[in-house]
Amino acid sequence: MKGLILAAPSSGAGKTTITLALLRWLSRNGLAVRAAKSGPDYIDPKFHEAACGQTCLNLDAWAMSPDRLRMLAGGEVPLIIEGAMGLFDGAPPNGRGAVADLARLLDLPVVLIVDAGRMAQSVAPLVAGFAGHDPQVRVAGIILNNVGSARHAGMLRHALEPLGLPVLAVMPRAPDLTMPSRHLGLVQAGERSDLDLFLDHAADRLAAGVDGDIPPGLDRILDLAAPLPDASDGPSLPPPAQRIALARDEAFAFSYPHMLADWHAQGAEILPFSPLADDRVPEADFVFLPGGYPELHAPRIAAASRFLDTLRSHAQSRPVYGECGGYMVLGESLTDADGTSHAMAGLLQLATSFEKRRLHLGYRRLTAQAGPFSGPHMAHEFHYATTLYAHGTPLFEAWDATDTALPPMGLRKGHVAGSFAHVIDRA
Repeated sequence: MKGLILAAPSSGAGKTTITLALLRWLSRNGLAVRAAKSGPDYIDPKFHEAACGQTCLNLDAWAMSPDRLRMLAGGEVPLIIEGAMGLFDGAPPNGRGAVADLARLLDLPVVLIVDAGRMAQSVAPLVAGFAGHDPQVRVAGIILNNVGSARHAGMLRHALEPLGLPVLAVMPRAPDLTMPSRHLGLVQAGERSDLDLFLDHAADRLAAGVDGDIPPGLDRILDLAAPLPDASDGPSLPPPAQRIALARDEAFAFSYPHMLADWHAQGAEILPFSPLADDRVPEADFVFLPGGYPELHAPRIAAASRFLDTLRSHAQSRPVYGECGGYMVLGESLTDADGTSHAMAGLLQLATSFEKRRLHLGYRRLTAQAGPFSGPHMAHEFHYATTLYAHGTPLFEAWDATDTALPPMGLRKGHVAGSFAHVIDRA
């Protein structure tokens, strides 16, 4: 099957809105399509799924092996990949993991999304520079975003004409398509009751062009797609147990589909439950509390006595693992942005706070001697929590993307373990 990549010169160019509009427009016109997101992202893929009705996977060229990427990208339905940041932007020191790495590895063409809101003829050297920068990264077409009028669109199209690259769509300047966000990214798809209306509106605006200026290309965008390479078996994440209780709700929403698919494919049974609904922890061999937004729901979590009591009971004899937000809930207290402290599960000697936020961001290489992710793994860290105290046995040795050693990450105590790192794949 075929695929293509939607990328941009920089962050903030409108990649997500354009991607969602395109996915919804194609799906609404009877064209089955899948989506993937480049890099470590839990939030955008849920919007992709809502737009096209297919599970969206992450393709991470820093954390995943080439075989793993080919295996995940393969499928019977055309694939549209939304890039992250700028086309050539990746981890330090050399940009490893950039969208361009996916383009080279999968040999897929790039459609460049350009925010043209503050330019006219200057669009041409910008696009020419990106198109000519690397012969292994093929820019095959352009989508212009934030265009003010048909006159503006005409100037842009005239400037681009000598480059020989088709302008596939023109998205008008549309303040009503701004997507609400919070400290870790967009407000989650599941929290938006108006999401279907938003997606349909975005698709309509993309298809309508600007004041009648409609490039003849949106309906042929899949013609630019190139065959995906043959899939081969890649490494997979072994399940930590046969029966896995998985926290899943607005506070614990950050679990990777490829990880859960790996576990399921190897025979594990996954039992979702909701701490926010004060569900009991299901009878299982292992409890997984993924990341999310517990800081926004700390009073409800602190008051969820059935959840907390059954979690503590489980931890007496069977393993419990918390990742980022889940790790904070395993601690003794979580202080919210207003400075109010809320008692958590008390299974680790850990206290965290959002009263004074501090960004922690970057790829991590991990190794552990014990716990469900023993051995070497690739991961990332992205949170604003401050650790007030953390006492006990560290869980991971850690290095950043430049292979610089970091302080040990996480804690383990008895059957309980966790850290701020989000595991992506085996190293």
